[in-house]
Amino acid sequence: MRLPHPSARIVAAIVCVLLMPILMGAKRPPGLGDVKDVRSWSYDDYTRVVVELTRPVETEVKRLKADAKSGRPDRLYLDLSGIWVGKDFENGIPIQDGLLKTLRLGQNTLTKSRLVIDLQRYERHRMLVLRSPHRIVVDVYGPRTGEAAVLPEGSNGTKPNSRLSIPLRRIQTVVIDPGHGGKDPGAIGVGGLREKDVNLRLAKMLGTRLEALGFEVVFTRKSDKTLSLEERTVTAEAARGDIFVSVHANASTRKATRGIEIYSLDENHERHSLDVAARENGVRRSEVDSLQRAMAKLHVHEASEHSVRLANAVHDSLMPGLRKNYSGVPDLGVKKGPFYVLFLSSMPAILLESGFLTNKHDARLLRSKAYLEAMADHVATGLGDYRRQGDQLFSSRSAQ
Repeated sequence: MRLPHPSARIVAAIVCVLLMPILMGAKRPPGLGDVKDVRSWSYDDYTRVVVELTRPVETEVKRLKADAKSGRPDRLYLDLSGIWVGKDFENGIPIQDGLLKTLRLGQNTLTKSRLVIDLQRYERHRMLVLRSPHRIVVDVYGPRTGEAAVLPEGSNGTKPNSRLSIPLRRIQTVVIDPGHGGKDPGAIGVGGLREKDVNLRLAKMLGTRLEALGFEVVFTRKSDKTLSLEERTVTAEAARGDIFVSVHANASTRKATRGIEIYSLDENHERHSLDVAARENGVRRSEVDSLQRAMAKLHVHEASEHSVRLANAVHDSLMPGLRKNYSGVPDLGVKKGPFYVLFLSSMPAILLESGFLTNKHDARLLRSKAYLEAMADHVATGLGDYRRQGDQLFSSRSAQ
């Protein structure tokens, strides 16, 4: 099969751009979804763009290189089949954050719209399609401030999507994410015990202990507020965190089920992990499959290895330490699962399930200040152990 000449592709792209204003005034066909909202968060070397839709889409990100003749910059674009763009977005959305110039949304055909991201600095990107609500998350990374911009090319002008490599550096900043909050109570347990409240209490105690150990601590929330998954992880990325710890409490339809488990990110999973991931992701279990496919495409193995080591360090401190005074707490071990909040952070990340709110014994412990303080102590010690392991590796590599 003969591929079209590059000039033909350029002409086709120009024609699409010229047709957009005409299509914006065309009559809307029935059965299409809408763009509800477009949001972005900007930092020195990282910008997150979120496009919220009324229906699911499958898409991919492509890149068009700068065109000196037309004056068009380097840009990324995504085609959204079955989506209609209203007049709210026809004038574009200026970003001008040093990384991105403008977001442009237009009707590419009567049944397909296009999102164009004009670039100023670009190193790599990643994209994920989320549900509940339906949205597309595009993360664009540029060189660190002061570094020269690099525009790598793949077969279509983009650098292939990949997880960011984990740099070898000293561990200093821990991002603590108390799960749920605000309008989202999380699991409801025995006596009306709410997961969001337990998570926040434990997270604050953990932060205090980590600061005493010399860590810098960043919270995704310090009060009872509603946060989306992408808002949680953009906080971590903006803070240039070295470790991400998401604090949760578990639930089960079986009231006898109890114990502590720690999760790291992986596309491989156990059956139970899918149930937990679906609940914490806020989606049906069947929808976790889309995240698994994305993880397989983006090669999470490197980040996964670091996260497993982090999970083991916390586990090896937490469980023996707790059992000195709370011998009856079951150890459910270190597990792997497809969690959105872990996937959306590019640093080593774990999700702690502190116990089952639906079990009367665990619920009683999770109401106890002394128990939560003990748990915070031992988790902090585990994070300190992980830092020491990293410092030793850093020193040995630096000496070579």
